[in-house]
Amino acid sequence: MKWLRFLLFPFGFLYLVVTSIRNFLYDQNILKSYVAPVPVIAVGNLSTGGTGKSPQIEYLIRLLSDTHNIAALSRGYKRESQGFVLADKSTSVEEVGDEPFQFFSKFPAIRVAVDANRINGIKQLLSLEDSPEVILLDDAYQHRKVRASLYILLTTYSDLYSDDFILPVGNLRESKSGAKRAKIVVVTKCPPTLSENEKQTIKNKLALKDHQKLFFATIGYDHQVFSKETQLNIQDVKRTEKVMLAGIAKPEPFFNFLKNEKDILLKYPDHHNFSDIEIEAIKTKSGSKIIVTTEKDYVRIKDKFDTHQLFYLPIKTRFLGEEKIFQELIRQAIKESNL
Repeated sequence: MKWLRFLLFPFGFLYLVVTSIRNFLYDQNILKSYVAPVPVIAVGNLSTGGTGKSPQIEYLIRLLSDTHNIAALSRGYKRESQGFVLADKSTSVEEVGDEPFQFFSKFPAIRVAVDANRINGIKQLLSLEDSPEVILLDDAYQHRKVRASLYILLTTYSDLYSDDFILPVGNLRESKSGAKRAKIVVVTKCPPTLSENEKQTIKNKLALKDHQKLFFATIGYDHQVFSKETQLNIQDVKRTEKVMLAGIAKPEPFFNFLKNEKDILLKYPDHHNFSDIEIEAIKTKSGSKIIVTTEKDYVRIKDKFDTHQLFYLPIKTRFLGEEKIFQELIRQAIKESNL
């Protein structure tokens, strides 16, 4: 792999130069960023995929929706529609993409929209009757055309951005120095037993600035898996011979949490659109066994399987200490933006 990285280094250097110049122009206000008249919280990462953005957006929705009128805006990755789409009861997963559809399905009281043009998306949301008081931007850390009120940067415990390289040598979308835009940095997918010494080691690696605050979080799994009509206890599911299916960037924690030695594990690319042929193949492999998948996959395939065969495992972001401080920083950012 080292020789391959060496061969790709010139392309990585070129990519670094281009993204660095772009960021410099925005930092110096030579290229102008749109500032919305309401608080905008951007959640994203420096690397490609798999850092836990969806659970983080859902955490913010739960935190804020009782006190604020919330909207979530995504680009709608791999959707089949174009332009601005506001989710409603008639919206399909194909129109908005899996993650936005998941947000709307779980939180029907909030506005969920998609638009690759985030400026237009924000303006469309603000033009609605009973317009949002706070907008959550999903996967928008590199979207410099909008200047968010607060940036939350996610990086995974097993793949810190400080240990990574720029694309295509590594997985970074921009230089590590881009981390300075974030006021909050969350190390996600940590072991639940992460020690204080390990936290300090990571803190030293990331070397955050004085204006930044570091948090640690883990994946919190539900005690049950759910189908359209029923649920099963996790311990029973772990003992059951089953098919586990995942079309997410880093499915290993999901597999490891539920699998036993007799399970069939099926892994697909992130945001995978399952063909009819693939669905039939899954049905053949599963036979009478239950199928357990992720929430993100479930919203794409729930209508293609028997109600009592397909289940999903909900997850949540759980902070490993200092959760109240995190919540207060979010509320304070909203308050300061409204001044």
